[in-house]
Amino acid sequence: METDATLIQGEKDPRADKFVAEMEELGGKLREARAVVGSVIFGQYDVVDQSLVTLLAGGHALLVGVPGLAKTRLVETLGQVLGLSERRVQFTPDLMPADIIGSEVLEELENGKRSFRFIEGPVFSQLLMADEVNRASPRTQSALLQAMQEGRISVAGRYRPLPTPFHVLATQNPLEHEGTYPLPEAQLDRFLMQVDVAYPDRDAERQMMIATTGGEETDLVQVMTAEELRAAQALVRRLPVGESVVDAILSIVRAGRPESSDLDEVVEHVGWGPGPRASQALMLTSRARALIDGRLSPSLDDVVALAKPVLQHRMALKFAARHAGVTTDSIINLLCQRI
Repeated sequence: METDATLIQGEKDPRADKFVAEMEELGGKLREARAVVGSVIFGQYDVVDQSLVTLLAGGHALLVGVPGLAKTRLVETLGQVLGLSERRVQFTPDLMPADIIGSEVLEELENGKRSFRFIEGPVFSQLLMADEVNRASPRTQSALLQAMQEGRISVAGRYRPLPTPFHVLATQNPLEHEGTYPLPEAQLDRFLMQVDVAYPDRDAERQMMIATTGGEETDLVQVMTAEELRAAQALVRRLPVGESVVDAILSIVRAGRPESSDLDEVVEHVGWGPGPRASQALMLTSRARALIDGRLSPSLDDVVALAKPVLQHRMALKFAARHAGVTTDSIINLLCQRI
C-alpha cells in the first residue's frame, strides 16, 4: 500500500502534487493565523505556537500561568481567527455538571401537554475555555473529561454529539492551591499539551501596555473556517514521518518510565512516567509543527521542542526528588539528550 511518503518521492505522481498543494495552501493559512494572533498576544510566541499546534493536532491544552497574562484573550482571538464558535466557563466549587453540558427542562405546550426540552450548555461550542478548571469539584471535572474524551455527552440516558471540531483550552493558576481540586492523572493525560504561560519581556509588556490603554482596538481578521481546520487536521495525519523521528519519540518516552528506563536519574527520581498516549501526542504535535512551518515532514528538532509541553504533565517526581530540588524540566532535558 502506497503512503503519502512514497507519493512525495514520485514527482510525476498527480496525487503527490495534490498533497503538496494542499499542504502549501493550508500551511500558508496557518502561518497567517499565527501572525494575526501574535499581533494581539504580545510576546507570547511559544504560547501561540503551542496552542495552534494543539488545535491542529486535534487535541486539548492546559494553560498554566498566573492571572493577567492574556489567556482569556488568547482563546477569544483563536476563536475569531480560526472561525470557531467559542464559549467561556468560570469554574467554581459550586459549579454543577449541568452548568457545563446542559439540562432538560419541563415545558408546557400550547395544547396543554408537557414535554422535556434539552437546553444546551456551553460545552456545545467548538472552542471552550475552562477558566481555573481545578476549582470545580471532581464530579464536574469528570463531566468535562467525558466531553473531551468522547466528543459527546450523556443526558437522561441519551448521547448528544458535540460540534466538530471540539477543543478545550483549560487554565490553571500554578500558585494558588487553596480551595482547589487537583486534576487526577487520568484527566491530565487527556490534555495533549501543557502550555506554560510566563511573564512577557520588557519590550512586549511595553507594547501590551500601550495597546491596551489606548483608544484604538485591533480589528481581527478571520483567516480560516472550521471546515478548513478540519481539513488541516486530516492533513496532519497524512504527513510522512521518518524512522529516525519515530525512534526518537519512542526512546524519549520509554526512557521516562522508571520501570523500564536505563537512566539512573529517572529510576531514582521519577515516581511515574508517561504512557503510550505521550508517544501518540509527540507524533501528532511534531507533524502539526512541521505543517505550520511549511515542511513536508517533522524533524528531530520538532520532537525536542515539543517534549516538555507534551511530557511535563504526564510525569511525577518522588517527594525526595522534589525536596532535593530536582525538576521535571531537568529530567525531560536529560531524556532529550539521548537523541
